[in-house]
Formats: sequence, structure tokens, C-alpha cells
Amino acid sequence: MRHLARECAGALASLILLTIAGCAAYHPSPLPAAPDLARVPTLTLPAAQIHVPGLAPHAIPAGGLDEVTVMTLAVLNNPDLKAARLQAGVASAQVLRAGLLPDPHFDAGFASSALNYGGMLSLSQDIQSILMRGAAQAAARASAKQVDLNILWHEIQVAERARELFIQETADWQLRQVLGSNQTLLQENYRRDETAMERGDTTAGVAAADLTLAADADTAVRQLETELNQTRHELNALLGIQPDVQLHLIGTAQLKPLSKAEFNQAVSALPHRRADLLALQAGYQSQEETLRRAILGQFPGLSAGVNLERDPVEGVNAFGPEVTLTLPVFNRNRGQIAVERATRAVLRQQYQARLDSSVSQVDEVWRASQIMAGQLRDLDRQLPVLEQTAATAEQSFREDNLNAALYVTTRSAFLAKETEAIRLRASLENARSALSTLLGLPFGAS
Repeated sequence: MRHLARECAGALASLILLTIAGCAAYHPSPLPAAPDLARVPTLTLPAAQIHVPGLAPHAIPAGGLDEVTVMTLAVLNNPDLKAARLQAGVASAQVLRAGLLPDPHFDAGFASSALNYGGMLSLSQDIQSILMRGAAQAAARASAKQVDLNILWHEIQVAERARELFIQETADWQLRQVLGSNQTLLQENYRRDETAMERGDTTAGVAAADLTLAADADTAVRQLETELNQTRHELNALLGIQPDVQLHLIGTAQLKPLSKAEFNQAVSALPHRRADLLALQAGYQSQEETLRRAILGQFPGLSAGVNLERDPVEGVNAFGPEVTLTLPVFNRNRGQIAVERATRAVLRQQYQARLDSSVSQVDEVWRASQIMAGQLRDLDRQLPVLEQTAATAEQSFREDNLNAALYVTTRSAFLAKETEAIRLRASLENARSALSTLLGLPFGAS
């Protein structure tokens, strides 16, 4: 027995040493002390390796940043997305954990009498955990899929927001030119009023009214400059670029309107295509597996092993199998089963609510885009006529065939409609961009 005990002790010591050798080591990872923002927009991957849904590999143009480049840079370099992608590593680790077999359980004891030495050695394995391993792995894999789909949905939303900001900043620069022209027009008109007042050719009331118009034009320009500053900083933050960098945007948004048939087809395919709905489906499947595991837990818990024992008084050796069985008399895992069933019901209703609200939301955005498209068509028909009228009025004013008040009124009317058209076009493009995202369409299909 002593010889056997020494051999077992040696084997146990070797096993402990091997286990310690395979253990993970701790290494500190301090928090960053400075911002990690780029000075120049760059791709962190070669263009050929970039995979953004619906966007083909796209290098940065030499003349500036176009719509596709802005969206690609946002998906690859956005700081929040970089953090979100690390969640995939957590999910993968959870899959690994679910697939690992439970460690065996070793027990040892020592006893002695006046004449003999004795003790016990036992080695057992939890069988129930092995039987439930398949359900645990399936739940973890579905949960990891949910994490991946949530990251994809986050990427899509970041790309869509980048496109909205691209549309907004492009429109704001167009507005800056139009509002600047109106500001100059009204300031010049008021200066003419001042000269006319000195000559006694106009009244203080007329000059005061024109001064109010000029002041309103100044206010509009200042408000637009504030909006431009806000849009620029939000876009830079989205792209992971330092806030003082001035991006040069080129081109326009490439958004195609959807026909009624295309829209209806996209709505029908919504549950099979939109990433957040697919993520909820994966989460529900994970819960199904978790419930199945809880149901398996109601059956008798089983552990099996071997036991070696020596009586210290009689000096008799005993060796044989050992089985531990948990009798499902009182608990039967009923509480956990009830919790998992209730959780499944909650997830099912949450999915239904998201699907219902999604269908309602896409219909609202679709109809809004149709209304705005009709309004823009009317404006596009009016603008050439107003532009020609304003040009004729300006020519007549330069030739002293038209008074300043009528010229300014005609010119301001055209600039106001041009401003309205720029804002409406930006709103329509943003609505179409949002509709594409809400329908789960690839970016290249919108």
C-alpha cells in the first residue's frame, strides 16, 4: 500500500506540475494616455481586402474623399467600431468555454493506526455536464453569431451616418455660396439706401426694412457656419480623424430611388436580410438551446469514477467503481426551466415588436421620400424660370431700366427657391439613405 501510495503521490505531483505549466499568465494592459486619431485619412487595409456590404474595393481618390471613400473609412477606422469588434473575441472565447470538457475531480485522504497506514484515492468525472455539452455549444455558437450580426448592424449604421454627413456637408457648402450671394445682394441694397437717404431719395422706413433683411441674411450665414462646424467635427470623429483636419469632399451621393415593386419586395425580405433582425433571431436560437439545456438539467445528475481505499485498522485494500447520482425529487431544475421559458417568451415578443416597428418605419420613410421627390420635381421646374427672370431683372437693373427694390425682390426670390431646393434635395437623399439601411439593402443597391 505504501508503494502504491508513493506512486500515486508521484503521479499526482507530476499532474499538478503539468497543469501549472499550461496555465495562462497575467500581463497588465494599461489604458492609453493620448488620443489615437489620424492626421490624414488612410485605409488600415489594402483596398482589395476591404469588404463593406454592397461596396466594391475602393481606393482613396487623389482629389479628395467621395461618398464611397467616406463610408469605407468610417467602417474601417471608426473608434467605436474598433471597440465593438472586440466583442467578437469575447463571443469566440465563450464558444471555446462551452466546448471544453469539465475537469475530472480528484480526492485523496490519509489515515493511520498504531500498526497500519491507510487512506483513499478517488478520481471522478461529471457525466451530466458532458451530456449537456452539445446544447451549451449550440447556445454559445448562436450567441456568437448574434454578436457578429450586431457588429455588422453597427457597421451599417456607421456607414449610413457617414453618408448622411457627406450629404449634409456637401449641401451646406452649396448653401454657403447661395446664402453668401443673398447676403451680398441685401448688404449692397442697404448701402444704396444709405446713399439715397443722404440725397433724400428714400425714407427711413424703407432703409430700416432693407436693413432688417440684410441682418436676417447675416444671421442665416452665421447659423450655417455653426452647422458646418458641427457636421465637420462629427464626420471627423466618425472617421477617426483629428478634429482640426479639413476634409475635401468631392462628388455627390449615388442614391437610386426604389420603385413601388422594389420597395414591396424589400419589405417582404426584411426578416431575412436586415442585420439587427437576424441578430435577434440568433439570440432567440441561443435561448432555445439554453432552454433545452435547462430541460436536460432536470434529469438525474450523474458522476462516475474509480475509488482506491485501504482500511488503516484491518489493512484491507478496496478498489472499485464509484457512482454519484443526484435524485430529482424536490428541485428537478424547475426554477431554471421556468426562467428560461419566460426569457424565451420575452425574446420572442421583442423580436415581434422590432419587426412590427421596422415595417411601420420603412413605410413612413418611403412615403416621406415620395412626397419630397414630388416637391423637388416641382421646384426643379420652377428654378429655371426664376433664374431666367432674375437674370433679366439684373440686366435691366444694370441698364437703369428697373428700380433696385424690384431687382432685389426678384433676385432674392430666386435665391430663396434655390436654397429650398438644396435643402430639400439633401433631405431626400438622406431619406433614401435611411430607407436603404432600414430595408437592409446593400449600399450599392440604393
